[in-house]
Amino acid sequence: MTDATNPTDEVAPETGDTTDNTESVESLRAQLEEAQAAHARARADYANLERRSQEQRLEVGRAALTDAVRGFLPVLDDLLRAIEAAETNVTEGEAAWLEGVRLVAQKFKNVLDQHGVEEIHALGQPFDPTKHEAVGAAPGPEGMVVHLLQRGYTLRDRVIRPAMVMVGNGEGTAPQSGQG
Repeated sequence: MTDATNPTDEVAPETGDTTDNTESVESLRAQLEEAQAAHARARADYANLERRSQEQRLEVGRAALTDAVRGFLPVLDDLLRAIEAAETNVTEGEAAWLEGVRLVAQKFKNVLDQHGVEEIHALGQPFDPTKHEAVGAAPGPEGMVVHLLQRGYTLRDRVIRPAMVMVGNGEGTAPQSGQG
């Protein structure tokens, strides 16, 4: 029989440096924890970046829509003024034409409604400086909107054009009872 030695039968001599191995393992664990923490921070930073980018895109879209709507509001004002002026002196032959203009104005309003634009209802309401722009005072109940000079509008609850109004100065109204 031959005396063959099997390499797997040989045992490596123990060095006795288990402290070095333990320190090495601890060092690797610390590095792993640091890398995992850095990875978690990077993921959180990326998620925040995506959220901010989305918010910025939405804000740019809102700003563009607001600018476009502001540009169209004077056209709507002119249409509505033309309708109001024509209603006082409309002849039988002009009635169909006036109805057509009314339909165009209504379509215009419908498109604005679809985009979240709403008219600010000011007449007879208490003056609200966040929605109304007072251009003067007139006889009427104090602090109430008594004349509407130009319609105001909101876009998704943001005022894009305040209503231009005249505010009552308290003159020409009956005194309030119960004051004392």
